[in-house]
Amino acid sequence: MENDRRNVIDAFRGISTEGIKDILDKTRNNLEIAIENLERDFNMGTIVRTANAFNVRTVHVIGRRQWNKRGAMATDKYMDVCYHDNVQQFLQSVSKKNIIGIDIIEESLSLHDVKLPLDSILVFGSEKNGLSPEMIKSCSQIIAIEQFGSTRSMNVGVAAGIAMYAWMQQHVLTS
Repeated sequence: MENDRRNVIDAFRGISTEGIKDILDKTRNNLEIAIENLERDFNMGTIVRTANAFNVRTVHVIGRRQWNKRGAMATDKYMDVCYHDNVQQFLQSVSKKNIIGIDIIEESLSLHDVKLPLDSILVFGSEKNGLSPEMIKSCSQIIAIEQFGSTRSMNVGVAAGIAMYAWMQQHVLTS
């Protein structure tokens, strides 16, 4: 146990990667995450690592299959990561879920005003371009995270963490 240097909580030290994944699979939350068209590898790793911290059911990667997994700190090994070549392929595989886009566009709703559905897939786009027009059309809602400073937007990895936590507050951390 002392020699286990992986980034896992103490309860998982000394357990194989497959054993940890099996344990987590039994307690996964309904929340799923999709990452579309991200251009910066570090952001993908950050989102995957945060999804692991919240024990989301699945991470969908739409577009690029290659990404720098160092930012995820090997947490992707404990997750179900599904790859989709394009938006259409992604949509076909998740046809019964509520797809919620997180983006700053004119029709966005404020996160604090929204009740996120239990069976949500939160979708995040690229830092530069946001969600694609095809993805925006496929979303049941587009949500923006309220901001109070001078910047136009926040880092997508940070936005993903905030949105995942908001879902957790509404569905897991309720009293």
